[in-house]
Amino acid sequence: MMKILTLSATALLSLGAGAAHAEGDAAAGEGMWRNCRSCHAIVADDGTVIQRGGRTGPNLYGLPGRAPASVEGFRYSDGLHQLAASEGGEVWTEDLFEEYVADPTGFLRAHLGNNSVRSPMSYRLASGAEDMWAYLVSVSPEAAPAE
Repeated sequence: MMKILTLSATALLSLGAGAAHAEGDAAAGEGMWRNCRSCHAIVADDGTVIQRGGRTGPNLYGLPGRAPASVEGFRYSDGLHQLAASEGGEVWTEDLFEEYVADPTGFLRAHLGNNSVRSPMSYRLASGAEDMWAYLVSVSPEAAPAE
């Protein structure tokens, strides 16, 4: 039964929002949310709560295509501010997201060329990053039907 539900959810997503922009399984990513909710929430700009969560990390609503360290009112680490300033218009893509969540500190060190910088995000997503990305795309305001 679970396989049928997952396949049905995947089929539905392939017809609708975000399928053209993500390789993973959005339904599987939604199921993984429990790993993220202690620090992050997903709350739409109009205040609609998509996923309840903590405030230690920034709101993940609209992350796909957003510039690093750009949620107004959130206090980002120096490393993320440096990344935002150094990348020259870089935005969160599936590849950058997957690299970051696999090893946040390693990601910042590699992109900044600074081995002393540390990420405040201690959690590492060892597998399923493509599914979490697909889920974030599916709840993104930028989500558009596949062409």
